[in-house]
Amino acid sequence: MGIEKIFKDEAMEEKGERARMASFIGAMAIADLLKTTLGPKGMDKILQSTGRGRNVTVTNDGATILKSLHIDNPAAKVLVDISKVQDDEVGDGTTSVVVLAGELLREAEKLINAKIHPMTIISGYRMSAECARDALLKKVVDNKENSEKFKADLMNIAMTTLSSKILSQDKEHFAKLTVDAVLRLKGSTNLEAIQIIKKPGGSLKDSFLDEGFILDKKIGVGQPKRIENAKILVANTAMDTDKVKIYGARVRADSMSKVAQIESAEKEKMKEKVQKIIGHGINCFVNRQLIYNFPEELFADAGILAIEHADFDGIERLALVTGGEIASTFDNPESVKLGHCKLIEEIMIGEDKLIHFSGVEMGQACTIVLRGASFHVLDEAERSLHDALCVLSQTVNDSRVLFGGGWPEMVMAKDVDELARRTPGKKSHAIEAFSRALLAIPTTIADNAGLDSAELISQLRAEHHKEQTNAGIDVITGMVGDMEKLGISEAFKVKQAVLLSATEAAEMILRVDEIITCAPRKREDRM
Repeated sequence: MGIEKIFKDEAMEEKGERARMASFIGAMAIADLLKTTLGPKGMDKILQSTGRGRNVTVTNDGATILKSLHIDNPAAKVLVDISKVQDDEVGDGTTSVVVLAGELLREAEKLINAKIHPMTIISGYRMSAECARDALLKKVVDNKENSEKFKADLMNIAMTTLSSKILSQDKEHFAKLTVDAVLRLKGSTNLEAIQIIKKPGGSLKDSFLDEGFILDKKIGVGQPKRIENAKILVANTAMDTDKVKIYGARVRADSMSKVAQIESAEKEKMKEKVQKIIGHGINCFVNRQLIYNFPEELFADAGILAIEHADFDGIERLALVTGGEIASTFDNPESVKLGHCKLIEEIMIGEDKLIHFSGVEMGQACTIVLRGASFHVLDEAERSLHDALCVLSQTVNDSRVLFGGGWPEMVMAKDVDELARRTPGKKSHAIEAFSRALLAIPTTIADNAGLDSAELISQLRAEHHKEQTNAGIDVITGMVGDMEKLGISEAFKVKQAVLLSATEAAEMILRVDEIITCAPRKREDRM
C-alpha cells in the first residue's frame, strides 16, 4: 500500500539529490548572470519592466540588477538577499559577494558528487573563512594617524570603486567630490546630509559639489530674492483656508452678504495665523503644503521669503541641515526651534532656477549636483556615487585598507591552501575547494577584460609565493601589476563583508535536502 499523501494535490516536493541540484543550479545561474558585470571592464545590463511606461534601467550594480528580477528558485533568492544586505551594510561588493557564493557552491557540487557529506564541506568552509580573514588582517594598512596618507587612501578607494561604474572616465573628478563630501561628515555614516540632485543637460564632467543645501523650488512673485543671515521656520501646516471651500462643506446662508462674512472670517483666521508665524521673528518660511495667494501676499509685505510645497525629503533634510525643527503649531514661539543660515539666494543650474542655502548651521551638509546626457545616465551615476559614498563613510570609521585588483583574493587563497595541506581527513578537500573558489574573482576580472585568465592567475600565484608582494591584475595593460604604484585600494570592511556573507549563504544552501512548494490557493466558486 502506498504512503498516505500529506500535502495537497498541487504541492510539490523535491528530495535529496534533486533538491540539492535545483538549489545549486539556481544559485550558479544567478552568479553567472552577474559575473560579466564584475571589475573595471564589466559590462552593463538593461532591465526593462513590463509595467506601465516600460521603464528601462541601465546598470551594472549587482544589487540593483537582482532587486529588479523576479526569481522563482528559492536558493537564488538567498543570493539576492545577501546582495541586498551587502548594499545596505557597506554599499559596494554587491556583485563580488554573489559571484563568490556561486563559486563556493560550484566547488561544493563537485565534492558532493565525490560523495563527501555536506556537513564535512561546511566545516571545511568555516575553517577556510576564518583562515582567509586572518590572512587579510595580517596585511591591512591603517593610516588613520596620518591625515595626508589617509586622504590619499580614501581617494584611491573612491577611484577603485568608481572604476567599475559609468563614472570611470571622470573617476578622479568624482572621487574628489565623494571624498570631500564624506570628510565633511566628520565620521558620521548618516548620508542624509549629502543630497544628490540630478539635472539633465551638460556632461558628467559638469557635476559639482556645493557647500550648503539646494532646494528644487522657485522663489515666489514679489518676494525678496536674496536674504542674508536668514532665520528659517520649517513647517508642515495648511495655509490654504482663506477661501470657503464649497466642496464637502454645507453652509446654509440666506444672502450673499452672509457668505461674504464667512469669507472675511476665514480671512481673519488666516491673517492671525500669518501674524503668529511672522511673530517668530523669521525672514524665511518653508512650508510642505500649499500657500495660497493671500497669505503669500502677507508674507511678501512683511519681507519674508515664503516657499511652498517643498517635498517631504526636502523639508526633513532642510530642518536637519539648518538645525531647525519642523513645526505645525505656532502659538508659543519660544518652543519652536528655528533654523539658521548665512545666505539664501536663487541660482540657475542648466535651465532651472533653484534656491540655494549657504553657510548652514550643520557644516556637514552639502549637495552634489549631477549633470548628464539623459535620465538613465543620471540614475546610474547616482547609484555609483551612492556606492562610493557608502564605502567611504564606512572607511572613515574603520580605516583599514587593502590593495585591490584580485590581490586580497590571492593572499587569502595562498593561506587557505596552506591550511588544506595541514588539515587531515576529508575536510582538506573542502578547504582546497574554498581556495579555488576565491581565485574565481581575479579570474572573472581578467575574463571580463578579455585577457587570458589562466596565464595571468598562474603568474599571480607565482608572484604571491614570494615574500611581501603587491601583485594584482592590471586590467589596463593586461599584465600583472604593482597595486601600490597603480593606487588600487579597497576597504577592508567591504572585503570582510563579502567573504563572510558569501560563506554563510553558501553554507545555508548546502544544508538543504528538500524543497517543498505550497499548493497555490484556489479561487472559490462564488456561484
